[in-house]
Amino acid sequence: MLDIKFVRNNPEVVKENMKKKYQEEKLPLVDKVIALDEEFRQAKTKGDELRGDRNRISKEIGGFMAKGEKDKAEEAKAKVVEVNKTLEDLQEKERVLEKEIRDIMMVIPQIMDDTVPLGKDDTENVELEKFGEPRVPDYEIPYHIDIMEGVDGIDLEAARKTSGNGFYYLKGDIARLHSAILSYARDFMIDKGFTYYIPPFMIRSQVVTGVMSFEEMEDMMYKIEGEDLYLIGTSEHSMIGKFIDTLNPEEDMPLTLTSYSPCFRKEVGAHGIEERGVYRIHQFEKQEMVVICKPEDSPYWYDQLWQNTVDFFRSLDIPVRTLECCSGDLADLKVKSLDVEAWSPRQKKYFEVGSCSNLGDAQARRLNIRLRGKDGNYFAHTLNNTVVAPPRMLIAFLENMVQEDGSILIPEPLQPYMGGLKVIHKK
Repeated sequence: MLDIKFVRNNPEVVKENMKKKYQEEKLPLVDKVIALDEEFRQAKTKGDELRGDRNRISKEIGGFMAKGEKDKAEEAKAKVVEVNKTLEDLQEKERVLEKEIRDIMMVIPQIMDDTVPLGKDDTENVELEKFGEPRVPDYEIPYHIDIMEGVDGIDLEAARKTSGNGFYYLKGDIARLHSAILSYARDFMIDKGFTYYIPPFMIRSQVVTGVMSFEEMEDMMYKIEGEDLYLIGTSEHSMIGKFIDTLNPEEDMPLTLTSYSPCFRKEVGAHGIEERGVYRIHQFEKQEMVVICKPEDSPYWYDQLWQNTVDFFRSLDIPVRTLECCSGDLADLKVKSLDVEAWSPRQKKYFEVGSCSNLGDAQARRLNIRLRGKDGNYFAHTLNNTVVAPPRMLIAFLENMVQEDGSILIPEPLQPYMGGLKVIHKK
């Protein structure tokens, strides 16, 4: 969310940013919110004047009473009543205007970084760099469910009976592999100096609207019936929300956090839930990284975060590439964003396994996360990135590690988490 002062003083900059994001339908909102802000400030000024008049008249009442001038005292009291009524009306007007201004400001996109490539949608995202050599073996790579079923590691049919499409039972060595990847990711980030967290898996609506847009909220979040609670779609939601309404010492920055959580998503408007697959599902687990920092440090941490994910996948010998999101594919809260994609030897292409985002002060402004500096208080910058999110990551892992006989190699970093197991053999 932008500062209303910035919008007021730079309306053309805000409009040009909307045009670059191909959101011309939002252009009228800029002039509308500026007009509402002017009306709000006028109402506030008028209210301040009336409060001053009320204080002055109230003092006069005491003087009139002391002199025995009861008629003048009663007349003054009547004026106070009149002023109070006018103030009540003004305060209600301020409340209505303030909400309307905030609602509009919540849908005006953050100003993008100058380096964001221009483009209409994700088809115009820009490949930045490849890491590792994509391999296509001379034998056919099975579909990921077939690989898992080959080692008796998944049961989709039972999950459909208990929960429907978009759920699964992992079992045996595949379930263990799933946990091993998460445990390795946890220790990988701790070794990078990040503090490990397990956050709440439900958050209040105030936090939800602080960390994401209304559209994302409606399409993603599961609401708990009868309570002001939502199941989290990623632990970033809880981790950023942890700092709501806080004033943090500047010298304590940056805060580097890594968190584990299950994640729950409706996936409304997505490509659909596969009946036979675990690429897009309603429930999964994730290791996340989150940074709270000073504004001038956020570009540095943005590069550090995506590099951590690249390093993680390369440590498991999985080829990846980085893909920068273009202006039309950039979410409204984000200043800059990059996807990490893993190589699929079966499809002979890359697919998304993580997303790194610099949100500037958008979330901090919504949630009132401030830093205390020598020259005053100011809003922090927030960043987040996926370390790993199985079972989607399992797809990349299995396709890159499956052998011609259906067995699955376990890379050395994962072997201690698998009890020393080096190969999962086909059943």
